[in-house]
Amino acid sequence: MPRTRTPAVDGWFTGEGDGFRLLGTRCAACASVFFPREDAHCRNPGCAGGGLEEVPLSRRGRIWSYTDSRYRPPSPYVSDPELPWEPYALIAVELESERIVVLGQAVPGITAADLAVGMEVEAVTGVLSEDAETTWTTWHWRPTGVTA
Repeated sequence: MPRTRTPAVDGWFTGEGDGFRLLGTRCAACASVFFPREDAHCRNPGCAGGGLEEVPLSRRGRIWSYTDSRYRPPSPYVSDPELPWEPYALIAVELESERIVVLGQAVPGITAADLAVGMEVEAVTGVLSEDAETTWTTWHWRPTGVTA
C-alpha cells in the first residue's frame, strides 16, 4: 500500500516537480514579502499595515551561506536514535525575485563541500521522514544542473 504524501508544515509549500513552490505572504501596503507565511499582520516595522496575500515564491536563488549539521535537531525533525546520525548540509538561499533569505536542507547526497556562496540552487520537494502510512514532505535546495 502506498504511503500518503503529507506536508510536514501545512501551508508552507505546494505542488510537485516543476510546479513546486514555497508559499509566502506579501503586504498590500508596503509589498514586503515574508516566509514563512504571515497571516496576522505585516512584520515590516516601518509599515502601517495592509492586507496580506499568499504568493508563490521564486523557485531559484543563490546561496547566501551554508554549513553542515552534525547534531540531531529537535522536533518536528524525526530520526531513529538507534541509527547513526547522518550529517546534512543546511543552506541559506537568497531568493531570485523577492531578495529574502530562506533556510533549508540540501538534497540528499549534496554536502557542504559541494557548495559555494553565490551558487544557484532551486527549491524541490524533499522528504522529512516516513512511517508505515505517511511520507512527510518538506523542501530541499538542489544546485541547478544536478538531477535526482
